[in-house]
Amino acid sequence: MRIFKALLVILCCCSSFANAQELKPDYQKFVSKFIQEVKSGDKEAIAKRVRYPLKRDYPIPSIKNKTDFIKRYNEMFDKVLTEKITQSDPAKNWEEVGWRGIMLNQGDMWMDTDGKIIAINYQSEVEKKQKNALIAAQKKSVHASISKFKEPVAVIETSKFRIRIDDLGNNNYRYASWSVKKKMTDTPDLIIENGTFFADGTGGNHHFEFKKGNFRYECHFIVLGERGTAPAMLFIYQSEKEILSQDAKIVPQ
Repeated sequence: MRIFKALLVILCCCSSFANAQELKPDYQKFVSKFIQEVKSGDKEAIAKRVRYPLKRDYPIPSIKNKTDFIKRYNEMFDKVLTEKITQSDPAKNWEEVGWRGIMLNQGDMWMDTDGKIIAINYQSEVEKKQKNALIAAQKKSVHASISKFKEPVAVIETSKFRIRIDDLGNNNYRYASWSVKKKMTDTPDLIIENGTFFADGTGGNHHFEFKKGNFRYECHFIVLGERGTAPAMLFIYQSEKEILSQDAKIVPQ
């Protein structure tokens, strides 16, 4: 799902940024060095530039560390991305976008102001095929009642619940919930469709809302938060009164 991909890699890939600025000379220096590293295929040097984990388009697993990055380097840095980087001009094709960092073109990839790679939004054909295969596998690994969806969004777990959110297409999201002791192959305890996506500010934080009767279920994803903040949270309201609030972890699939 395009929205989820952009948000979980922290920095949105947008068509334009009103506050984009020409790159400072000091930043141009490390961008130029990175370009040379890509030209020479120096995977070791590039791997040292990455802030891990490096998120990939869900459900492709995040890249955990330097070893994992080098192993999967060619999956990301195909001919297209390599040429985008090696043919780029630090002064013209890379821009500083406020607190978000430094982007190539309109967000193909991002670096922070220390020269660390923090996001690669470009997706190669290899990763597209990998994503499609993982989605197909997920459709076979859940209960038949929820096996039809366009793309998976996330699975989160609180101390009591396991919750799966799927994109059904046309801005329609589905919520399926089980006791944390159950498996996703079991019949869900609760299924709600027609959920809605909400962006919470410009930092990448976002949430989904699902309504059934006088109950409202909110799944919040915290991309930018204070140190120690849970990556996700579940809120349940009854007649607009909060009846449950639980921290959640995001479960890799």
